[in-house]
Order: sequence, then C-alpha cells, then structure tokens
Amino acid sequence: MTNTPTFGDNFKHGIGIVAMPSAVFGNNVEIGHHVIVEDDVTVGDHVRIGNHVVLGRGTKIGNGTVIADFAVVGRQPALSARSTAKAEELSPVEIGAGCRIGNHTVLMAGSKFAALVIVGDNAGVRERCTVGKESVIGRSVTVENDTTIGERVKIQSGAYITAYVTIEDDVFIAPMVVTTNDNFMGRTEERKQHIKGCTIRKGARVGGGAHILPGVEIGEDSFIATGAIVTKDVPAKAVVMGVPARVVRDVPDNELLENQ
Repeated sequence: MTNTPTFGDNFKHGIGIVAMPSAVFGNNVEIGHHVIVEDDVTVGDHVRIGNHVVLGRGTKIGNGTVIADFAVVGRQPALSARSTAKAEELSPVEIGAGCRIGNHTVLMAGSKFAALVIVGDNAGVRERCTVGKESVIGRSVTVENDTTIGERVKIQSGAYITAYVTIEDDVFIAPMVVTTNDNFMGRTEERKQHIKGCTIRKGARVGGGAHILPGVEIGEDSFIATGAIVTKDVPAKAVVMGVPARVVRDVPDNELLENQ
C-alpha cells in the first residue's frame, strides 16, 4: 500500500481534502473543498464531487457521476434497540455511471444505485436498498431500509417510502405519497411477525398525498387518485379513489404503459 492515494490524469481539488492512501481516483476527476474520502473508495473517470462531501469506506462511484455539496455517501446506520432493521456489517455503497446526487443527501451503506439515477436535494436512502437505472428520487424523499426500486421509476418531492417496499419498473409516485408497513404502529412484539411494506407493480401511478397501508399490492398499470387511502389490494389496470379507495373504472387503453 502506498502512502498517498492513486490519482488519475487531470485530477483537480480544492483545499482541505482528506483522502486515505487506499483511495483510487480516475482520470479528469474534480473535487471541491473540505472533502473526506475514507479507505478503499474508488472514483471513476470524469466524476465531479462538491464541497464538504463525505465518501464512506469502500464507496464505488461510476464514470461521469456528479455528487453535490454536503452529500454523505456510505454512512453506517445507528439503530435503536427496538428497530426492526437488521444490525449487521454493511457492504459499501455502489453508484453507477452518470448518476446525479443532490445537495445534503444521505445514502446509507449497503445500497446500490444503477446508472443514470437522480437523487434530489435533501433526500435520504437507507441501507440495503436498490435503485434501478434511470430512476428519479425527488427532493426530500425518504426511502427506508430494505426497499427495492425498479427502473425508470419517478418518486416526486416529499414522498415517504417505508421499509420493505417493492416498486417495480416504470412506476410514478406523486408528491407527498405515504407508504406504511406496521398495523400495530410500533406497539407489541407481535408486530414484528406482520411487518410488510406494499408492492407497487409495473406501470402503476399513485396520485399526490395518497396513503398505502401495509402489505397492500397495487396492480400493474393501475391508477391511484389523489388523496386516496388504499386499504386493500388494487386490481391491475383499475382506477381507484376515495377513503377508503374503491374501484371506479378501468384505466383507458391509451393510458396503458404498453401503448406508450
């Protein structure tokens, strides 16, 4: 091991950089001021990293990715004694090529982001999550642990994606949507046997401010109206609305994903 990091050609940096000797930087990398790069970090070619960024141990950053100011990538979680999340040593964060990570974002260790993912300002993604290529996690979105997000998913500002949720490809989630996974709301140990996030199937659309209860399955290409409270499974290609949400009609053929 050398006493200095490995730098590619045309490496540029600001003041106050702390980089461990095991870090590796590709060609044409630009780093701002007061950045911390921990052990075994790998940064690809043509990467731009803003000011006051922390790259946790082992983080891998793909070519052409941009990480904005004050982002924290690869943070290890601090769990409460009553947390349902697994306490374990987590693998490093992996960020694919061409991603955009916003200001003040926090990406926990153990999560993976495919190519061309966008994570908006002030968003947070917990441990053991996967995000498919070309997906967008909007400003101030929270994605809790052990969640799977497919490809080309759009999650808009302020949405809350609870732990253990599955979101398939081409799903649209409007601002301020809330998903839940615990009908006992943290009371009694029995709850741990029943905790389950929702499943949102391919091409479904969820309107602004909708609430989805634990374990509910949203069918493929279905449409959840604004403000709906979804208490039971939604059939494929159905439009639901109301409190509680009820089927009111089918999604028109010209709005189905297969016809776009």
